[in-house]
Amino acid sequence: MKKRFYIATDHAGFAVKAFVKETVEALGYEIIDLGPESDDRVDYPDYAKKCAEAVLKDEGSFGILICGTGIGISIAANKVPGIRAALCHDHYTAMMTRLHNDANILCFGERVVGKGVIADMIKAFAETEFEGGRHATRVAKIEYGCSYGADLG
Repeated sequence: MKKRFYIATDHAGFAVKAFVKETVEALGYEIIDLGPESDDRVDYPDYAKKCAEAVLKDEGSFGILICGTGIGISIAANKVPGIRAALCHDHYTAMMTRLHNDANILCFGERVVGKGVIADMIKAFAETEFEGGRHATRVAKIEYGCSYGADLG
């Protein structure tokens, strides 16, 4: 089955959205645009929630969220239970968030990274599998709100 990505931005992330969609498609993945349709001012929490909910409903899918810095939109997405949205700035952070954190949404800032870095992050995020093992216990602690040091077996 073809991996599916959902994408949403705010007005400060809109300008790079077409490039991101082309990049995802060139890697052989499907991408579904959840808006906005222009660079008119919008509130990023609305689009973060829209993307997060789509990812949760579509098992095995991923999301991409973009705002000016990536900070606000990643914070908003992480308010949705089951979402692990990671603010990334380069290949290494995009790869490691999949490998160790099983992140399901890649976030970045249009004003922070250029197109070359964006393309590299998307490829790393899409092609890196979750390592599991000791990391699975840590992800479970994130998911289930266990206190630090809790034993999940």
